Amino acid sequence: MKPRLLLAILALMVAPAGCRRSSEVPAGVAQPTNPVVAILPDAGAAWFEVVDSTSGLDFRHSTGKTGRFHLPEMETGGVGLIDYDGDGWLDVICIDGGSLDPAKPAPPRHRLYRNLGGWKFADVTEKAGFVCPDGYGMGCTVGDFDGDGWPDIYVTQLGGNHLFRNNGDGTFSDVTARAGVAVNSWSTSAAFVDYDGDGHLDLMVVNYVRWSPSVEMECSGSGGRRDYCSPLNYHAPAPAVLFHNRGDGTFEDVTTAAGLSKAYGNGLGIATGDFDHDGRVDLYVANDAMPNQLWLNQGNGRFVEDAALRGCALNALGVPRAGMGVVAVDLLQRGWLDLFVTHLAGEGNGLFLNQGGNFLDSVTPDGPMAGSTAHTGFGVAFADFDNDGECDLYVSNGRVRLGVDQPDPAEPYAEASTLHRGLGRGRFAEVPRAGLASPRLAVARGLAAGDLDNDGAIDLVVAERDGPVRLLRNRAATGHHWVELRLLDAAGHETRNAIVRFESGATTHWRQDQPNQGYCSSNDPRIHVGLGTVGEAGHAWIRWSDGKSEDFGPLATDRLHVLRAGTGRPAVGAFNW
Repeated sequence: MKPRLLLAILALMVAPAGCRRSSEVPAGVAQPTNPVVAILPDAGAAWFEVVDSTSGLDFRHSTGKTGRFHLPEMETGGVGLIDYDGDGWLDVICIDGGSLDPAKPAPPRHRLYRNLGGWKFADVTEKAGFVCPDGYGMGCTVGDFDGDGWPDIYVTQLGGNHLFRNNGDGTFSDVTARAGVAVNSWSTSAAFVDYDGDGHLDLMVVNYVRWSPSVEMECSGSGGRRDYCSPLNYHAPAPAVLFHNRGDGTFEDVTTAAGLSKAYGNGLGIATGDFDHDGRVDLYVANDAMPNQLWLNQGNGRFVEDAALRGCALNALGVPRAGMGVVAVDLLQRGWLDLFVTHLAGEGNGLFLNQGGNFLDSVTPDGPMAGSTAHTGFGVAFADFDNDGECDLYVSNGRVRLGVDQPDPAEPYAEASTLHRGLGRGRFAEVPRAGLASPRLAVARGLAAGDLDNDGAIDLVVAERDGPVRLLRNRAATGHHWVELRLLDAAGHETRNAIVRFESGATTHWRQDQPNQGYCSSNDPRIHVGLGTVGEAGHAWIRWSDGKSEDFGPLATDRLHVLRAGTGRPAVGAFNW
C-alpha cells in the first residue's frame, strides 16, 4: 500500500479528543469581575450580540478597488487587541487597505480605538500617533519588543511595514527605520517570538507574492467573468523574513543565516510553538496553494524545514491546499500542539494532529473541519466561548473567487462565518447563524478573540473587507466558571510561548500564550480557561520559554491572576509528556 494512501485511511480512522481542561497556577490575584449568574443557552440560542455603532468604534475598511481586480484587494483586513495604556481594558487596532490606483493614491487609514469600558470606544489614532504615511495595509501583531513593559504594534503591508514603539504615555513613535524592520515586500501575518531564549522578542514576518501593479494580469472566474487571479498565476512566491532582536531597540535580518531563505511560499499565516518537545520554539507557515513550511529550531540560531517529512506540508493525498489562517492549539489536551489551517472552498479546513512530533491530516465527520468545504476560511480562533470546559471554534469566511451562487447580490464574495461548539473528545457541532440572532453575510478576513469587558467571557472582533469591523459581545458564557492568567517574565514583561497546564477538579487543560496567530491579527495575550461547573480553586504549572517550570496555586476561579516567573514553586514532573 502506498504511504500516502495509508495516511489517508489512518486520517479517517483517528478521532481527535476535545479541547478540555488542565491544571496548576501561580498565585497573584488580580481584580474580581462579574459574578457567575444565569444558565447556559442552548446551541440554537444567540451566543454573540452585535455591538451597535453607538459604541464609538466606527471603523470601515476600504480596499480602494477600482475594478482592476488587484490581488492585494482580496487579502487585506486584519485586527488586533492591545492594552496600550495599561488600564486593564483591551483596546482595538483596525487595519485598512488604502489605494492601489496610481491615479488616486491614498495611504491606509489604520485606526486605534481606546476601550473606555462599558462597550464604549474612542478613536485615539491621531492623538496616539498611529499613522502610516504609505503602503497598503494587511494586518498587525502586538508585542513588547524593547522590554519596557509597554506593548508595541507591528503593521504588515504591501510596500513597507511599520513598527510603532509604545512610549508609555498614550503615544507611539514610528521606529521602523531605526529598528530595521521595514520589509519592502508584501507582508501578511507576523509574530513576535523569542526563538533563541535570550529574553528579547524576535520577529517573524510572512510574505505572500512578489507583486506590483505592473505585473497584474487579467483572469476570469465563473461564467467567464473577470475575477481575481490565483497566486499561482504570478509564479512569484516570497520567502518569510526572520529578525533577531539585538536587545538595543534594533533588529538584525537573519533570514539567510537561520536557513529560512531556502524555501519560498505564498505565505498568509504564521503559528509558533514547540511542536517537537525539544524545548525550542519552532515556526509554522501556512502557504496559499503551495506546501506549508515547518521550521524546526535547531538551537544554534538555525532552522531546518521539515514539514514534508513531519506530515504537515500537504494533505493526506499529497496535495497542497490554500492555507490562509493558522493556529497552534492542543486540541487533544495532552501537551502537544496541533495545527488547524483554514482553506479555500472545496478543500475544507484542515487539522494536523500532532503525533509525538509528527503530524496526521485528520478528517472526521464531526471534527472541527466538518462542514467547511462550502466556505473559504481566513480568520480562526479556538476558545471556550461558553466556558463549559471544551474549546469551541470560530472561523471568519469570505470568498476569493466568484461562485455560481451569490447569496448577497450586492457583494458576490460574501459568505456566512461559522461557529462550532466543542462537545468533547474532538467532536464539534455547528451553532446556527454563527451564534448570532440573525444570519450575516460578509467578506470576513481578520479575527481577534479576547475578553473586551473583563467578564471572563471571550468576545470577538471581526474585520470585513470593504465593510465595518464587527464587535461581537459574548452572551453564551454565563452560568459557568472560568479563570484568566496574565503571564509575566521575571522582569515583568508579557511572555510568549509559555506552556500552561491548568488543573481544576479532575480535569486538565493545556494552553500556550501566543496571541500572534490566526490571519493577519493579534489576540488577547491573556490565557483563558473555561471550567464549566467546577468552582473550586485550580492549580497551574507553567513551563516558561527559557525551559524553567513553576507551580502556582491554589488559584480562585472567576478571577484574573497575574503570574510572574520566579515567584512560584519549582515544578517537578509536570511536563513529562
